[in-house]
Amino acid sequence: MKNTVVALVYDFDETLSTTYMQDYVLIPELGMSPKTFWKKANAWSVENCADQITGSMYYFMKTAKEKGVRLTRDNFQYCGTLVQYYAGVEEWFERINAYGKKLGLKIEHYIISSGYEEILCGTSICKYIKGMYGCSYAFGEDGTPVWPARVVNYSTKVQYLSKINKGLGKLDDRAVNEYMDDTKRRIPFSRIIYFGDGMTDIPSMKMVKNRNGNAIAVYKPKSAHREKAIHLLKDDRVNFALPADYSEGKSIDIVVKTILDKIAMESNLEELKKKEELKKK
Repeated sequence: MKNTVVALVYDFDETLSTTYMQDYVLIPELGMSPKTFWKKANAWSVENCADQITGSMYYFMKTAKEKGVRLTRDNFQYCGTLVQYYAGVEEWFERINAYGKKLGLKIEHYIISSGYEEILCGTSICKYIKGMYGCSYAFGEDGTPVWPARVVNYSTKVQYLSKINKGLGKLDDRAVNEYMDDTKRRIPFSRIIYFGDGMTDIPSMKMVKNRNGNAIAVYKPKSAHREKAIHLLKDDRVNFALPADYSEGKSIDIVVKTILDKIAMESNLEELKKKEELKKK
């Protein structure tokens, strides 16, 4: 079967990038270290009984106003240009697309992140991404944020994953909860590979794994993060725990290509079965 669609779905922070996307430029622009900012933002969220991610979005707005920093779309996109990636990430997309094409597979890449879409739009890998689902701001007449337009946490990540599975648009909130027969879903979970690293990814990774897809927990090479990823593997929440190196010939490259080989063979087998069924008519 040709052009069978396969979705590679990624978290972003510490999955593709080496740290949180706000840490490279945005927080230093506010005259703070990432450690200090996140500590204060999380404390504000606790004090106000706010969702941690929503709270941090507000705290960025609050702090920028106090510091006289304009958080415009252009400013956010500039922050995206200075994101640093794990080894091999920037070459990964073209290489894996070409590999899939040889197998008769159409590879689509998606990002579901608790980071900011405005920053993601400025990244060098944005051009490879079919769909981006991240936190986003609503902007006022002066071009600065006035309200969190969209918040992505562990539960909404599952919703966006379901939208990819069903072939729905970003704003199809009602349809995502409606019943759809598995045979009508655009990308079955068996053809989804999910990459994540942290707590907000666990429900999505578990969902993909339980529905015959593949979930990969990545961790910063030569770091204590390895134990966290191995723990997810031991808890049966992921299929693989691999170092975050996307270079050719490394573990992620080998595992993903092997999964794609399997998907291609299964697709070809299904095509052969359909031909045999036609003989019965």
